[in-house]
Amino acid sequence: MAEHRSMQRAALLDAARSLLSEGGTEALTFPALAERTGLARSSVYEYFRSRAAVVEELCEVDFPVWAAEVEAAMERAETAEGKVEAYVRRQLALVGDRRHRAVVAISASELDAGAREKIRAAHGGLVAMIVEALAELGHEQPRLAAMMLQGVVDAAVRRIELGAAEEPSVITNAAVSMALRGVRG
Repeated sequence: MAEHRSMQRAALLDAARSLLSEGGTEALTFPALAERTGLARSSVYEYFRSRAAVVEELCEVDFPVWAAEVEAAMERAETAEGKVEAYVRRQLALVGDRRHRAVVAISASELDAGAREKIRAAHGGLVAMIVEALAELGHEQPRLAAMMLQGVVDAAVRRIELGAAEEPSVITNAAVSMALRGVRG
């Protein structure tokens, strides 16, 4: 019985990833989850109390995997500058990954304060990864610089997701340039 529930929950999360990937947070509805998984709509409520709970669990499951990929890319870099570049490039490469949709959905207004705080803390762990590299590059306030750098990444993510006129590779290169050289270009 527990294994069946676990499999159903995993199927619901996978369906949620697909829905988010295809249509954003508006597409993530309990009727759509029920249809994708073959469950009755009322059964979906046995697993999750709300859309926010689905998004929260997706973030809890997917964010560590996503962060590990960023960290692995950084570990392959040999210099502090290379780590910064890897940090930016890997995050932007993951934008097309459907797991990323759950992470992006953290800004959904329906999330309760507790869920937002959990997700903010996980995001803070991602920012913490880059602090050491920024300190090595001579930043006097590497934590502040890391938060600002993440702001550049977040802006690039939004630009890519909006289907901007620029190709994702152009946006990525601009974000890397800004991260490494500032606004001097």
